[in-house]
Amino acid sequence: MKLELIVPATRENLMNRKKTPCQHLGLALVAALTPPEVEVSLTDENVTTIDYQKEIDLVGITAITITAKRAYEIADTFRAKGVKVILGGSHPSALPEEASQHADAVVIGEAEGIWKKVIEDFKANKLQKIYSQRKQPSLLNLPLPRRDLFFNGAYLFQNTISTTRGCPYACSFCSVTSFFGHTYRCRPIEEILKEIETLDRKKIIVFVDDNIVGNTRFAKELFRALIPYRIKWIAQASITVARDDDLLKLAAASGCIFLLIGFETINPGNLVALGKKLNKVNEYEMVIKKIHSYGIAIHGFFVLGLDEDDEDVFERTIHFVNKTRMDSAQFAWLVPYPGTALFESLNNAGRIITKDWSQYESNVVFDPKLMTREILQKGRDRVWREVYSLPSILRRWRFMHRHPLSFWVVNLYYRSFWLRKFRTNRAGKKSESPVCF
Repeated sequence: MKLELIVPATRENLMNRKKTPCQHLGLALVAALTPPEVEVSLTDENVTTIDYQKEIDLVGITAITITAKRAYEIADTFRAKGVKVILGGSHPSALPEEASQHADAVVIGEAEGIWKKVIEDFKANKLQKIYSQRKQPSLLNLPLPRRDLFFNGAYLFQNTISTTRGCPYACSFCSVTSFFGHTYRCRPIEEILKEIETLDRKKIIVFVDDNIVGNTRFAKELFRALIPYRIKWIAQASITVARDDDLLKLAAASGCIFLLIGFETINPGNLVALGKKLNKVNEYEMVIKKIHSYGIAIHGFFVLGLDEDDEDVFERTIHFVNKTRMDSAQFAWLVPYPGTALFESLNNAGRIITKDWSQYESNVVFDPKLMTREILQKGRDRVWREVYSLPSILRRWRFMHRHPLSFWVVNLYYRSFWLRKFRTNRAGKKSESPVCF
């Protein structure tokens, strides 16, 4: 039996395949959970093309909302050839009835405890339409992900590892809790260390957890255990990391060089509406200064177009990033993902303008409260361009002295992306605001 696992490409990567940040660890784990007698291959369409002529018995496709339409196209193509298809991931889990129109089976939730049954049923020609994870699986004795299946040299960071699942918070716009449940589960420290020993510890390790400090006791124990390994690592964390000096000290001592933090917004009223109670706007500058004082860089996440945002939010966000000398940042307009409380709220209010999932990657798909969709789209693009203009990069560079290579790699990566996008627009495609130099 031959099984092909597929990660569909985003529209951007489908048009311009290049190195992407990280491997899709989820499907590598699914491959590891597959019985050994099954021959498994994995195609990440973000970095290579799908071979539809390959001899395959079964195809498993993962999908998030922005890749859902592409996932369905791939599924339909294989099914037209008589190949059985299974769909899984956060989007099919949120909308299984929709996904089942394009698949022979849909897996809802996490793979552990389900996947072996799916393979057995396929072999017996008894695939069910829906397989649902009824309980959250234990993270004890997880197999090592099949990293050997990834296209070699296609990723900026090849050392990725998961230590927890879920998030202890429940922000209305986030799909993490709808997929993993309202829990925060941790792997055994000794198993994490054994997996780290299989990686190239001379290269940066990326912890793909949604919040590596969601359980402070666990995080401190993990960081202490990492110190002897002398690694450098990156992870997502909540701003609560800055409220515990011992935690920050251990993070730095264990090799943390970059923390990815969801500041989300500079308007306090938006935080209340989002249910992001742990964030306090009046603490942001303190949080940044304290994390910087331990030699750890910060990559901030910001959401634009929330209900308290007017047109002034773009200029104020640019000013905030430059004033605090944030090392790097990402800026997105609000996206209502299916399965979230935000989606339900905006949908009930009639403010979602399309459910064509292919539009969710590159377009504003809801009606903002205090501006037009066009103003939000152009304003978001302006924030990206000005933050990654040379004057802005150089202004923020004045802080970064411990990990200069990481700073320049991230900033020049985003700068080159927007320069390339601007040149494409000037060549006759979608026109947007100019790059700032």
